[in-house]
Amino acid sequence: MVHFVGAGCGAPDLITVRGSRLISQADVIIYAGSLVNPQLLEGAKASCRIFDSARMTLEEVIGEIRNAEAEGKMTVRLHTGDPSLYGAIREQMDLLDQMGIAYDVCPGVSAFCGAAAALDLEYTLPGLSQTVIITRMEGRTSVPEKESLPLLAAHQSTMVLFLSAGMAGEVSRRLMEGGYPGDTPAAIVYKASWPDEKKILCTIGTLEEKAKENGITKTALILVGEAVGQTGYERSRLYHPDFSTGYRKAETK
Repeated sequence: MVHFVGAGCGAPDLITVRGSRLISQADVIIYAGSLVNPQLLEGAKASCRIFDSARMTLEEVIGEIRNAEAEGKMTVRLHTGDPSLYGAIREQMDLLDQMGIAYDVCPGVSAFCGAAAALDLEYTLPGLSQTVIITRMEGRTSVPEKESLPLLAAHQSTMVLFLSAGMAGEVSRRLMEGGYPGDTPAAIVYKASWPDEKKILCTIGTLEEKAKENGITKTALILVGEAVGQTGYERSRLYHPDFSTGYRKAETK
């Protein structure tokens, strides 16, 4: 059996209880060494075989899983954040399906949640934004043409960009090309929830300057949109006294 486990965004105590239990039971762990906090491996059994997938190809990863299955061993495939976001898990699952190897997924705390927590930020503020776009800048690997940053920027919603910190200048230019004003609130969060976390508040127009000033080129998220400023929002109707819900009636004056 293979368990795809979300390691969370960094802090070792942000993994789920289920994920921690699976790590402690695993006979084989294949972890994303470039991003997963190695402290999480301290909970593994002494006999556990541990592999760093940052140094492996897909074929090598699947080969180790196949070997473990042949021995009747349980494997944890440990991914950073939540496996469903930029985790490259579908291609692994398809190969496991072809081999008849069973698997499941244990979700994790994504870095976009960790970044919001670091900033005490709510992405979906009434009157400002009720939509969060999670995307990335085109780099060495492409994105679908219909998902280019200028087209997504036209929505003027909250946006979180993964894998783009090293291209902050181009991100800034493309967002403004799509319609975001240069003074739109923005933030850069480096290694959310790690001990060396950095959080920089800025604007879309100053993203490049702030990234260079703080030496940030990777392992960071870029957040943009009016909600990042956390001001000028409307009060939630859900908790307003003049708003009825299925649990209480509106107050009458």
